[in-house]
This record gives sequence, structure tokens and C-alpha cells, in this order.
Amino acid sequence: MRYADGPSVSCEVHVEAAPSRVWHLVTDIALPARPSPEVQRAEWLDGAERPTVGAPFVGYNRHPLVGEWRTVSHVVELADQRVFGWAVVDPHGRFGSRTPASARPMATWRFELVPAATGTRLR
Repeated sequence: MRYADGPSVSCEVHVEAAPSRVWHLVTDIALPARPSPEVQRAEWLDGAERPTVGAPFVGYNRHPLVGEWRTVSHVVELADQRVFGWAVVDPHGRFGSRTPASARPMATWRFELVPAATGTRLR
């Protein structure tokens, strides 16, 4: 079973910032590496500099129990200042079957932003 086929979780938080500011943060693929002990870095591939549907990016990870690995993600959903979604694949088959295409992701992630009276509802 892949994570993408299994259970999911959804969380929601109110952010005291305009959707444009929240959008800038959630679409910054390098941001998760700053506070994370596992995510080491992420970078756009194929000359991409920002999210566009289909744009690939690579994430480099490290964990004391499983070592180092990388994943490749593809932006699968994008609506400016509203939705940013991506599918994570395992091109080397380290965590199961090789999944080089976003049609068979091992995980999917999605941010949804909704303007609120005093900021942004982020789900």
C-alpha cells in the first residue's frame, strides 16, 4: 500500500496575514528545510524557478534510522493564491515500487488558502 492510497489528514489554521503573504510562504519549496531535522533542502528541476503545473522539484532528506534519500515531486494543482498541490514520487524505488511519474504518487500534499476577514484560512 502506498501512502497516497491510504488514510489522509487535513488540518486548518487561521493565519493573521494576507493571502498573498501566506501564498509566498506555502509555495517556497525551500522553506520546510529551515525548521526540519529530516528535510535537508529542495530545489526546482528543469530550470523552473517557481511553481507551475507539471514543474518538478527534488527534495533531499536524512533521518538517523533510514539514512539519506531523495524524492521527486511534480506540481499537480495550482490556482494563484488559492491552491498549491504536488505529488511525491520515488524514482529509485527506495520505499516501494519505482514511481517515476506523478500518475502513481507515493504521497500527495496540498495547501488551500481562503481569504478571511482578518487574514487567511489555511487548510
